[in-house]
Amino acid sequence: MAKKGRIPGKYTNNERRSRNDRFQEGHKAKNTKTPGSKEHYSKEERIAYKKSNPEKMRINKFISNSGLCSRREADTLISKGEIKVNGKVVTELGMTVTTNDTVEYQGKKLNPEKKVYMLLNKPKDTVTTSKDPEGRKTVIEIVRNACPERVYPVGRLDRNTTGVLLLTNDGDLSKKLTHPSFEAKKIYHVFLNKPLETKDLESIKKGVELEDGLIKPDAVNYVDNDPMQAGIEIHSGKNRIVRRIFEHFDYRVEKLDRVFFAGLTKKNLPRGKWRFLSEKEVRFLKSELSAK
Repeated sequence: MAKKGRIPGKYTNNERRSRNDRFQEGHKAKNTKTPGSKEHYSKEERIAYKKSNPEKMRINKFISNSGLCSRREADTLISKGEIKVNGKVVTELGMTVTTNDTVEYQGKKLNPEKKVYMLLNKPKDTVTTSKDPEGRKTVIEIVRNACPERVYPVGRLDRNTTGVLLLTNDGDLSKKLTHPSFEAKKIYHVFLNKPLETKDLESIKKGVELEDGLIKPDAVNYVDNDPMQAGIEIHSGKNRIVRRIFEHFDYRVEKLDRVFFAGLTKKNLPRGKWRFLSEKEVRFLKSELSAK
């Protein structure tokens, strides 16, 4: 029953103030810094927090997270005495270590951070860097909340070039994919400002002498018999190489889309969206690298 003099469903002034106070307290609590939070703490603060609050895990998980092998294979290595923790050989399966411990295999220190591999269909007007001094949108902003690990783009795409871009925290894989000796295969869909003449198409096929040397595509041809569109397969990672090839023959590239990179395509991935690579795709990438 409602109190005398009170309209049912209404709050008194005291009740309203009390309710607002509780709301404000809850709001403040939600916006308080959480230890280790990426959004509120600097990189240095996060590193300091991790050192003072090391994560505990089973040693086979530590080894698996490093990308060396699976947990089952890690147990085999431990049993054989091939793993050292803080300089001492260990053989105890199931032992617990922390992220502050030094775990080694064949003299190499292992990094326990889980390896992450992401594929982004890069949109236009985004820069392929972690931060941009001019305040432009970066690819990292698109995937910022995808995972707790910090990922980086593998190679670069121009701000207005769209398409396949790999992001990862696997430094070894990134270094190999971008090294000239790996010759990562890339395919671009090129939209031109005017029809590409047959003689120019043939010249591009034979190779183009640019200011930084001869560039010979692996393949180049019209797309769907449309002379204003071309598909070009190339291994070179030189800056703006596709645009410069066509500019050499007085064509302006109106739109450039990378549709293939090192075996990865943007199939079923809308522009501006991302996804994690499957285990099969990661295995394929690594097998390709080991075969080189």
